[in-house]
Amino acid sequence: MKPVSINEVERVTHRLAQEKLAFDEPIPDLSTRYPGILESCLKTTFETVAGGKDPYRGLPKKAAIMFYLMIKNHPFFNGNKRVAVTTRLTFLVLNDKWLRVTNEQLYQQAVEVAQSNPKYMDSVVKDTQRFISDHLAGV
Repeated sequence: MKPVSINEVERVTHRLAQEKLAFDEPIPDLSTRYPGILESCLKTTFETVAGGKDPYRGLPKKAAIMFYLMIKNHPFFNGNKRVAVTTRLTFLVLNDKWLRVTNEQLYQQAVEVAQSNPKYMDSVVKDTQRFISDHLAGV
């Protein structure tokens, strides 16, 4: 499984979000991001725990946890939901998949994650994983 790199976020996902999802609220330059947080969001997705076990096995679960962390941990000054949406789509494309959903569904899910209580992280990630699994298609 191919991860999304920091370089891909810098060259692709952040730029896509700026160009296509700015709306009335521009996304600041990438240099304004908070140091280390984005790296942590991407790294956590692929980390293993004791005994080399993968807590986020499978593409839908990895996409779900990465999406959740990028929204909840706020690696950017502004535009976290929009960059999380484009990063998740990039991750799926890197792995020959896509989500067959409307822009409204993508937006609504990002808002739901952002508004969720962190103490319900596990259930929110499971719901996100189910959404991904239900709408996953090949490219």
